Amino acid sequence: MPAASGAAVSVPEPGPSTAAALNAWRLGLRAHAEITRVLEADLLAAHDLPLSHYDVLVQLAEAPGSQLRMSELAERVLLSRSGLTRLVDRLVRDGLVSREACPDDARGMLAVLTPAGRDRLREASPVHLRGIQHRVFDRLTPTELAQLSRIFVKLVDGSAPPSQAEAVGE
Repeated sequence: MPAASGAAVSVPEPGPSTAAALNAWRLGLRAHAEITRVLEADLLAAHDLPLSHYDVLVQLAEAPGSQLRMSELAERVLLSRSGLTRLVDRLVRDGLVSREACPDDARGMLAVLTPAGRDRLREASPVHLRGIQHRVFDRLTPTELAQLSRIFVKLVDGSAPPSQAEAVGE
């Protein structure tokens, strides 16, 4: 039965190894939050482009034919389908992405990068890449970056796209 409202919930005290693991987890979450906050602020200040919009443009630019099925795009940018639909609606309104019927599935829709979207990505990329360089690459040695990449591949259970797994020699 669930605890009554206001009743204390008993949480076991973590052991030393668990406490260290939880601390590492919390530091990872904090690092991610701080870095993404700064990267988004940089993109908004320089190009009035939210990080989520930038991510969609990058995913489309890197896809064959600069297009992806909406469901695949949602997986790549880690959004629900409804969340991605709203985001793509805004990008379509801004002329950065178009929607097209999927030629091999009448029910499917493709998100397609427009020339204006490619131009916007090209303009914003230097700001984003400088932010990553300053906030991550400049703070880690090449050995630490390689270790971090191996750790991330392991944490996503080896499900990183082949280009990312190959970049770390997996």
